[in-house]
Amino acid sequence: MKKKDFVTLLLAEAGSILLCLGLCLALLPTYGALRPGLAIAILGGAVLLAMLPVRLKTGAWGAMIFGAGAVGATLLSALGAMLLGLGLCMSMIWDMLATGILVAVVGAVILLCLIPVVRGLR
Repeated sequence: MKKKDFVTLLLAEAGSILLCLGLCLALLPTYGALRPGLAIAILGGAVLLAMLPVRLKTGAWGAMIFGAGAVGATLLSALGAMLLGLGLCMSMIWDMLATGILVAVVGAVILLCLIPVVRGLR
């Protein structure tokens, strides 16, 4: 793994974890931590935004091409992530355990289908 890829990996992981943890703290009333959660989420977003100039400075990203395949893969990934999150909310917050698990599994399968869609089968 190249140094620029490793730095991007570390920044993406740290920013994503902080953003998700902050949003969980802010949006779930069980914790009662709206302000600290928002502060942590903003910090995570700042780390993710700081990743962009680092990645662009190393020249790792070329010109982005937006074709039908890229748009379709993006829509498929958004659908899978939304279904997975909806299923998790249904099972953990709304007390619909069986239906929530089913919806989350469908979302996870859609996300797994991204691998052959993006990379192709060989």
